[in-house]
Amino acid sequence: MPFNNMPSFKSILANLVDELNRFLLIILLILIIITMFIRTFILDLLKFIILGIIIFRLVSKNKYSRDKENKKYLSIKKSLLKPFNNIIRNFKDRDLYVYKRCSKCKTTLKLPLPDKRGIHYAKCPKCKRRVTLFTLRKVKVEVIKKKKDK
Repeated sequence: MPFNNMPSFKSILANLVDELNRFLLIILLILIIITMFIRTFILDLLKFIILGIIIFRLVSKNKYSRDKENKKYLSIKKSLLKPFNNIIRNFKDRDLYVYKRCSKCKTTLKLPLPDKRGIHYAKCPKCKRRVTLFTLRKVKVEVIKKKKDK
């Protein structure tokens, strides 16, 4: 029975959900699109190498090694994206909060967006210094009109 040594469908899907395999699949799809326009031996070879790595990771029974590879990939990804974490966080909360840095202790303060335009002040919790906040925009207020009864 040669099919007893084959990994089950569930184990293949469990390895497919891996972040590293997702990244490799995205790179493979990008390479496929590029090779539609530029035909070179190097790109074709790179496609087959990545496809081989994906298939190897899918059918591998050594889950410990695959998990170790995935954790290494995640740590590299986290270290590369670390400088952009503040930018991403600030962009998500831009309608609710204002981020201001204290000039003395360099602490980033997360302040609620004021209701009124103008100059506002906040106190840094670490050094107790007054931080000035200028707001030129108002908070968006949504008014819902009720239907008139006849």
